[in-house]
Amino acid sequence: MPRPVALAPHDPQWAVRAAALIADLRAAAPDAFTALHHIGSTAVPGLAAKPVIDLLGEAGSLAAIEAARPALEGLGWRWRGENGVAGRRYFTMDDPQTGARAAHLHGHAAGDPMIAWHLAFRDRLRAEPGTAEAYAREKARCAALHPGDSGAYAACKKAWTDRVAEEAVGRRA
Repeated sequence: MPRPVALAPHDPQWAVRAAALIADLRAAAPDAFTALHHIGSTAVPGLAAKPVIDLLGEAGSLAAIEAARPALEGLGWRWRGENGVAGRRYFTMDDPQTGARAAHLHGHAAGDPMIAWHLAFRDRLRAEPGTAEAYAREKARCAALHPGDSGAYAACKKAWTDRVAEEAVGRRA
């Protein structure tokens, strides 16, 4: 079911919320992830974003994530399987009071190229204010075109994010 797209000005509490979610994940499933990262637009100071925290979980294997599924579901995370991305284990969390999407957890096994993609993209936006400003414009353009459909919004900005992330990954190599 499509979700509306509502971009919000950057909120420093997003980093606080991400840290709390990461602490909860570590406590509930201490052996599941070798590293947990705050990624996406809410991880970039000053960048407007949908107020949904994106987390990236690195694991020794996909089996480790799958074994932690009951513990994560106990925290309120909803299992989505690969959800269209081969090699990913994806969870979502909704706010229990409003039903609004609150967080995403993208789980990948160590060495999956998507880990480098997400971290390089985030780090480039953090390091390059001009690139972050260009992304803000692209996000606003896509949100205006697709205000009622988060999937269409994501598809709209995909070519831009893929290009910028691939350039960032290439710089790290």
